[in-house]
Amino acid sequence: MPEVIFNGPAGRLEGRYQPSKEKSAPIAIILHPHPQFGGTMNNQIVYQLFYMFQKRGFTTLRFNFRGIGRSQGEFDHGAGELSDAASALDWVQSLHPDSKSCWVAGYSFGAWIGMQLLMRRPEIEGFMSIAPQPNIYDFSFLAPCPSSGLIINGDSDKVAPEKDVNGLVEKLKTQKGILITHRTVEGANHFFNNKVEPLMGECEDYLDRRLNGELVPEPAAKRIR
Repeated sequence: MPEVIFNGPAGRLEGRYQPSKEKSAPIAIILHPHPQFGGTMNNQIVYQLFYMFQKRGFTTLRFNFRGIGRSQGEFDHGAGELSDAASALDWVQSLHPDSKSCWVAGYSFGAWIGMQLLMRRPEIEGFMSIAPQPNIYDFSFLAPCPSSGLIINGDSDKVAPEKDVNGLVEKLKTQKGILITHRTVEGANHFFNNKVEPLMGECEDYLDRRLNGELVPEPAAKRIR
């Protein structure tokens, strides 16, 4: 897969990019875990997500947030990393102007950034949030959450306890017009040690069902005149 360098808000950003053969193919952007705790675009789960979207014909990009690998800049506690993600999406869209839709998938810290990107970009029609941390990060900006998506976590996650993730899911599930799918990987911790395969199985199943036109929200009830 081609290595790419593109301009971000704090200097150059390093990524891996695989264009689809179809000009109008959807775009997928994959966001890595926390930069100060070893998160990079070469994280195994980030790589597997990249490959999953690529196999299904998406134009796919994963990249290093500022200050990681060959990406310039310094860690910015989320604000700058959100700008990096927006720049990354702008860059891919500039190369694929016929692409009308987009997905974002993020793991841990990347899930928080991905959900913020979702709020700013109406073309994002699907998301995957893997091991989000509502106990650490504020997700109250999801009001309302504009797109349907998957939230998935391990039931043995001590970094983002299950009860906190369940609280986020329940809050989002009350919203009309979207469908939040929640899956739990049995025995998995925050890093999905020895559980990457079942994690990816759930992600693939969800994506395939969405691409087949399943998992659509019920239409709003019509008012009786």
